[in-house]
Amino acid sequence: MASRVAVRRRMRRFDVTTLPLVVRVYINNQVLLPASLVKALGITQLKFADIEIEYKGFVIKLSNVRLLRTRHTNSRQFTIPRRIRELYGVGPGDVVKVLSIRPSNVG
Repeated sequence: MASRVAVRRRMRRFDVTTLPLVVRVYINNQVLLPASLVKALGITQLKFADIEIEYKGFVIKLSNVRLLRTRHTNSRQFTIPRRIRELYGVGPGDVVKVLSIRPSNVG
C-alpha cells in the first residue's frame, strides 16, 4: 500500500533589492512593489510616496501617491492616476520602469 506524501508548493520568490525595477501594470492600473524591495528600501511603514516612473522614454513624476498594503505581506501597490494614464496612454499590461521612491511630504 502506497502512502501519500503532502507536497508543499511554493511560489518562486521575486528577489529585487535595488531600483530601477521593470514591472507590468495590472488590470486595475496598479503597480506592484515586491516585499523584498520594500524591505531593502526601508519603506515598510510609508503611507505616501513620491515616485518616478519611466514609460516609453518619458520620465513621469507622481507625487503624494498612496502606497496600498495587504494585511500579511510587506509588498505594496500604487495606482497610476487617471490623468497620467490618459495623458501618456499607460494601460493594463504595459511595462513601466520604477526609477525612484521617496517619502512624500504630505504623509
